[in-house]
Parts: sequence; C-alpha cells; structure tokens
Amino acid sequence: MKADAILHQVPMVGGSVTRQTARDVVADKLTTLIATGMLKAGDELPGERELAAVLHVSRETVRGAIQILAGKGFIEVSQGSRSRVADVDLSHLPITLASKSVIDRYDLEAVHAARLLVELDVVRQAARNMDGETIAKLENLLETQREADRDTMRFLICDREFHLAIYRVCGNPLLTDIVTDLYGYLMDYRRQAMAKPSATENSYEDHVEIVEALKRKDDDAVVDAFRRHLTRIYETTKALRAVAV
Repeated sequence: MKADAILHQVPMVGGSVTRQTARDVVADKLTTLIATGMLKAGDELPGERELAAVLHVSRETVRGAIQILAGKGFIEVSQGSRSRVADVDLSHLPITLASKSVIDRYDLEAVHAARLLVELDVVRQAARNMDGETIAKLENLLETQREADRDTMRFLICDREFHLAIYRVCGNPLLTDIVTDLYGYLMDYRRQAMAKPSATENSYEDHVEIVEALKRKDDDAVVDAFRRHLTRIYETTKALRAVAV
C-alpha cells in the first residue's frame, strides 16, 4: 500500500501545510503524539522498524521525520541508542480544533458523555461509508497491535492510527476533528491504564470486534462495540483518577 494513500488527510499541528512529503506527514504525526502527551519528555521512541510498521511507511521515511524533529529540538538523537523525546512542552499546540491544555480542562463525565453522543454517531456513519482500503489498513493495524504485545507505547501509537482511520470515513471533517480532540483527553491517565496487565489485550479484542462489524457494514454492531470500548476507557480512567486524588 502506498504511503500517500495511507497518510492523506492527516490533521496538521498548528494548521494545514500544502505539498507535504511523507516524512513531513510522519513528523507531524509524531509532533501530535508529543503535543497530546502520548509521548512525554524522556520517552524512548519505538525503533525505526516498529514505527514504520505502525505508520505503514518505510524506515527511510521514519528516519527523515525524526531528523526533522531533531532539527526543531523536539527529539534527541544519540548514536547507538534510541531517539528520545526532548524536554519540550507542546501542549499549547492545537491538534485539530483545540490544544490538549484546553481539552483537559473539561470534566471526565462531560467528555465521556460527549464521546458517547458524538463519537457513536461518527462511527455509525463510518460503518455505512466503509471502504476496502480502510478495512485493509485496519486489519494491518490489528496485526501490528497483536505483535506489539505489551509494548504499551507502540500499542498506543497504533491505537491512535486505528481510531483516526475509522473517524475519517464518516465523511464529515468537522466531526472527525471533534472526536479526534476528544480521543486525546487525559492521555497521561490513558498511558497508565494501558500499562496495566491485560489492558492491551482487552483493547485489541475490542478492536477485533469493531473491525469484524465494520467489514459487515453492520452499523448497529459497530456502535455497540464502540460503546463498550468507550465505557472501558471511561472506567479505567476514572479508577486511575480516583487513586490519584
């Protein structure tokens, strides 16, 4: 599958950029992961091979993207070791409509209710519009998630690609941007939750169910599977917040 076909219509941090190369798009995706808190200062990036598999591009494209981010001071590259996220705060950058700092101000109950209201409608429309190319991408992402096993960071990066691939098929770019912002809510807690035993396995099983329903274009089954998935996210996040208080 060609990189251009996979990487088009990617939300750009801080505004759209025309005539982007594949490495520019991957650099934007990695910047987004830092801005949302999925990648934090000091985190090691997955290796080039793993990132290439998750993002479905070549290792050369990943290498070029890392060089771009190193030049901006977002990534620290050391000979003989994995690249690390630099001590940089990008939470003020808008991912689509809002920045992480804005989204995280909202109450967990309000965000969960919004996701149930908006996201379930988005995935229903996505189920009705689903195409073979997106199904193929989702199946590739499922395989990458399965191989990730308990590599939480690799799984989370793949998880974001999985969700966004579905959102984009709904056909409404505004709603896609809204649910993409909601997806990044309280990412610090999502990182902790996904590091718990069986968390990646449970999420993977949810994703398998979602893809099977999407392949049938069964919008009711897709909505039911997503509702269970969102409820799992809500409950694990709520439990972690309760411990933190």
